Amino acid sequence: MVAIPVYAGVSELELGLMVTVCRLCGGEGATLTVNRSRASIVTAGGLVTTPHVLYAALPEPVALLIPGGPGAAKAARDPLLRAFLATHADVPSGASGSGLLLPGEAGTLHGRRVGGPADLADTLWGYGVAEVEPGATVLDGPLCSTPGGFPALHAALHVAGLVWGAEAAQDAARRLGSTST
Repeated sequence: MVAIPVYAGVSELELGLMVTVCRLCGGEGATLTVNRSRASIVTAGGLVTTPHVLYAALPEPVALLIPGGPGAAKAARDPLLRAFLATHADVPSGASGSGLLLPGEAGTLHGRRVGGPADLADTLWGYGVAEVEPGATVLDGPLCSTPGGFPALHAALHVAGLVWGAEAAQDAARRLGSTST
């Protein structure tokens, strides 16, 4: 199961891409959205979603996907979310856009090469990263970091390839009309 932290102001585009890739590869139940509460959350575009589980009730995830959105900066200050991300720092992960603020604040980007939005490059340097490639998708071990929006697909396909295999990720990319995995 792949865990996806959600928060008020999460990008429904990035969240939707991540959930879709995981469902295509792992079937129904391949992902669980997680938050400190099961209260409904308003996304960046005004849609409402309800997290599947609380952090404390989440089964051990095999991977994480972290979508961005305008609420990421506020969510990154949540000590429960930071502790959750720090605890799972070694599992395959994909983070997109402003979602990189979450592992940054959790201390899990230290010493890593990261990609991401150009407007967050200075902030990302502040997390002790080894290198920032603004506007790029970057793989550093089990972490895939991408700019926001549609490049979140690359993070989801990276995680899917590590969890369900390259063939499943390639099939999902083909089914979504993408040529990248």
